Amino acid sequence: MLKFLKSLLGSAPGKQITLTFEEVPSWLDEQEKTVHLTLQDEVKEPIRNIRHATANLQLMVNNLKDADQDPDTHPKIKSIAKNSLPLFIRAMNASLAKELPSEPEAFYAVAVECVKGCLNAIRGQGRYLMVAFPEEMKVTKAGIDTIGREINIMTKAIGRFNEESTHIQATRTAYAALCEARKDQERAVGKEERIRARIVEITGRLDIISTEITRLSSDSSLQLLDAERGRCTDLVRQRDDYLRHYASLAMTASHVFRKAEKIATRKHLSKEVHLLKDAMDILSDHTVASAELVTPALDAACPVVQKMIDEGDIILKNKEEHAVFSDSRKFCGEVSGLCRRYRDLEARCREAEEGFANHPVLARLRSLEREKEQLKSMQVHEEEEHRQLLLWRTKILASAPLLQEELLKKLKEMIGETVQLEMDEPVRG
Repeated sequence: MLKFLKSLLGSAPGKQITLTFEEVPSWLDEQEKTVHLTLQDEVKEPIRNIRHATANLQLMVNNLKDADQDPDTHPKIKSIAKNSLPLFIRAMNASLAKELPSEPEAFYAVAVECVKGCLNAIRGQGRYLMVAFPEEMKVTKAGIDTIGREINIMTKAIGRFNEESTHIQATRTAYAALCEARKDQERAVGKEERIRARIVEITGRLDIISTEITRLSSDSSLQLLDAERGRCTDLVRQRDDYLRHYASLAMTASHVFRKAEKIATRKHLSKEVHLLKDAMDILSDHTVASAELVTPALDAACPVVQKMIDEGDIILKNKEEHAVFSDSRKFCGEVSGLCRRYRDLEARCREAEEGFANHPVLARLRSLEREKEQLKSMQVHEEEEHRQLLLWRTKILASAPLLQEELLKKLKEMIGETVQLEMDEPVRG
């Protein structure tokens, strides 16, 4: 086969074969056709002989049913042979009746199975017929041997065919691997161009944002806003001072109200218990109560507590409790005033903060900062993707020469000559 390929290519000893990269697939297709044609040519005569031998063998086997046994055969052997003959003929016909395909490889597989079946029949029921029908069985065995010899001829031809087909497939695989590497490199080049374009776009936008942030940061309205922010900070500090003072008074009063509630509960003073609970619920809330809500509650609860203090039921423990309940009316007024001032300051702080939030320059700066952070994150992602892509491209570039060398090796193994491969479209670096 190798000689045939060399003659097909017009090669001579020491001659170099030249193929372009794009010619390789069609060249392999031609080699594959040649290999198939060669196989068909080599097995043409064995196939014809096997078909003829199979038909003759089937005729001989079917004639056995009318054959006479050797008269010198022992009666017991004759009896066994008589019973074995139908089984033998059935087994042989089952193997010989198999349809033999036209395609060489399929034909070969069926023919091998046919011979195996016949040999099993000979070794099985046939062994009892060797004595009773010596001549017929000798001819039958010779027919099987004839098929076997032709199969052996086919075995060598198909072996060469498989070996050469394996070379062709290995060459196709090497070619496909090199094609894929070239395509990967082209894809990598295109992808790198897109990544670079995105990085340039992101960098340009970041420069524009930085310029705009610098310009807006020196806007005259921000200087006025800084002064307003300072005033707002003072308001917040004052509001928080009111909150802490309110919380301190509320905690001290609640502690005394809780003792008063226990006493009222013990004395079954349900009205007083209700008044004390209302006051404690308002004072224990996490927000500062409104003056309209806290004033009547304290006005109702404080006299109850004051009476218990005057009667000696409640003993004030510290200076904070003494300060609150030494003058409960003054305490109620102080808490109400704190609530009003806190609510007023809270409203003013909220209004100022909303003003800051809605200020057009600040809103624009916040928007630009958010966009800047998003773009920086995208920039890091694109740069990392670019780094990974460069590593991938380096790997592809390193593999391409090795894959090309492997393809040349496979081509040389096929034709036995030095092969020069012209890469019309070299992989871009």
